[in-house]
Amino acid sequence: MKRARIALVIGIFCISVFPILVKLNLTPGVISAFYRMLFSLLLLLPYVLITRQLKIPNLKIGLLAVLCGVIFGSDVAVWNIAIQESTATQASLLTNLSPVWVGVLALLFLKDKPKTNFWIGTVIAVFGMILLVGFSVFKNLDFDLAFSFGVLSGVLYAFYMLISKEVLKSMDVITFMTISLAASSLHLGVVSYAINEPFSGFSDAGWLVLVIQAVVCQLLAWLLISYATKHMRATRVSVSLLGQGILASALAWLFIDETITLNMVLGGIILLIGIGVTFIEKQLVTFKK
Repeated sequence: MKRARIALVIGIFCISVFPILVKLNLTPGVISAFYRMLFSLLLLLPYVLITRQLKIPNLKIGLLAVLCGVIFGSDVAVWNIAIQESTATQASLLTNLSPVWVGVLALLFLKDKPKTNFWIGTVIAVFGMILLVGFSVFKNLDFDLAFSFGVLSGVLYAFYMLISKEVLKSMDVITFMTISLAASSLHLGVVSYAINEPFSGFSDAGWLVLVIQAVVCQLLAWLLISYATKHMRATRVSVSLLGQGILASALAWLFIDETITLNMVLGGIILLIGIGVTFIEKQLVTFKK
């Protein structure tokens, strides 16, 4: 469990730079997601083949891994569009509501139901996240394409977390990543072609950003997060990923001169407290039948 938590923390650091890279608008949203997946696959595949770590799963598990790839690729694509069409703040707020969807879906479909501490921690963490980005932002959200895609991204991510948790019970992380990346690349390649997004003609900076997204935000981050998901509760991992908002804000302040206010600091502290509550094994509140 200790290794899984360390992996999760490092993975969160890796994905925290993603909204800033996307907000640079150097490549279209869907094609950016396509190259993020494709470059990750091309980097991982030689290692998998040389070390012979690719293990062919049974048909059911293999198809679920493919489904995970399609869902996650779609999640990244719609989140890219939400960030580019609105603000990184609004898109991140909506996407990071995924723990709520994870908890609801787990309650409906999984035997391992969320505990009371999960719901308490989630409420605290979501409140902290709202305070982090500002109540006015949450209050004045526009129900436009960017808003819809932000919400959709959170829902897709919730499905991905729950399905991948089940798949990883029967599949090692390397095999899962290889299959899901292949599925994501094919899916996003077809979608990019269908909507006429360009596959080339980007600036050197644009190509560099795509490579960074693939190496840091995808390959390294999700190898670590998939490892954590395999050994931890999906609900707990999803709430912990809310911490990326704090790191993303700090990086935005350092590199693109965004202002960090007292509300953001307080919100970040409350968010971390909420995450911490979900890790407490002893129930804080019990209900007598």
